[in-house]
Amino acid sequence: MNRLVSEAEVQSQLAQLETLRGAIAQAIVGQETVVEQLLIGLLAGGHCLLEGVPGLGKTLLVRSLGRALDLQFHRIQFTPDLMPSDILGTEILEEDHGTGRRHFKFQPGPVFTNLLLADELNRTPPKTQAALLEAMQEHTISYAGVTRPLPEPFFVLATQNPLEQAGTYPLPEAQLDRFLLHIRVEYPTESEERAILLHTTGVPGAPVPQVMSGASVLELQTLAREVHVGDDVLDWINRLVRASRPGADAAPEVRQWVRWGAGPRAGQSLVLAAKARALLHGRLAATRDDVRALTAPVMRHRLLLTFVAEAEQKSADDVVAALLDGVPFPGA
Repeated sequence: MNRLVSEAEVQSQLAQLETLRGAIAQAIVGQETVVEQLLIGLLAGGHCLLEGVPGLGKTLLVRSLGRALDLQFHRIQFTPDLMPSDILGTEILEEDHGTGRRHFKFQPGPVFTNLLLADELNRTPPKTQAALLEAMQEHTISYAGVTRPLPEPFFVLATQNPLEQAGTYPLPEAQLDRFLLHIRVEYPTESEERAILLHTTGVPGAPVPQVMSGASVLELQTLAREVHVGDDVLDWINRLVRASRPGADAAPEVRQWVRWGAGPRAGQSLVLAAKARALLHGRLAATRDDVRALTAPVMRHRLLLTFVAEAEQKSADDVVAALLDGVPFPGA
């Protein structure tokens, strides 16, 4: 640990995480893995891309997280006619009624918030996508030659529909790389779907309570970075990422299925995500289980597959599974 943290302080912060989970569970039935990965993204200080068919509660999940955190929350519904100024802000002409002089004043857009829901990000043109993704990377925006910082913490949760591709603008691989995690939202189980039918067709329940402040989120993000990662875990992460590249000493499946592998940012993201997952589970050291659980959401959007893979109906998750099987843990 780089700073002295008392055991009582650590336990208090971990208890806040459990309270946060419980608050979200008041509105969301099931989806434990999705909720956990969202919280991992929050602790790691990264952004998340949620992908799933309509009606699975992606927007409700993000709204519930926004209500549970005492943070400023904005939602942008992306459409084909949305312009960069609609999300970043613009200058408006104001008149001083005392002097009669006019001057330009910057009017901040919805990106000036702590928690931003970018709904259906693939519905908007590349120019507007790029404006948001630049803000995600730099945590600042530039307008009229002035750089303006965004509030901290700044956390973007973007959603996209994988089925309906007509009239969409798929995110380029270089922009997808800006997301820490690509989270798949799957159909609920039979019992979960029955519970959803019961809870959503009756009298509305109590609203999600606010259980965590922005200052607590920043403290937990600092604590997550101080989680220990052993040399063997770090070596394994490095080898997994390098093995995803066809030019490296890759597994046969990688050479056949992958055109471009993951870059160094994938390794950075996997280390940070493993640290955050360890903290979320009450540990101050990351393990191989943390890495194994997060390799797919970290790497699935960073792999460009070949036509052979598409013809064989292989996905990025199949490549990740081959990597985890083909790259042994050091000393195992």
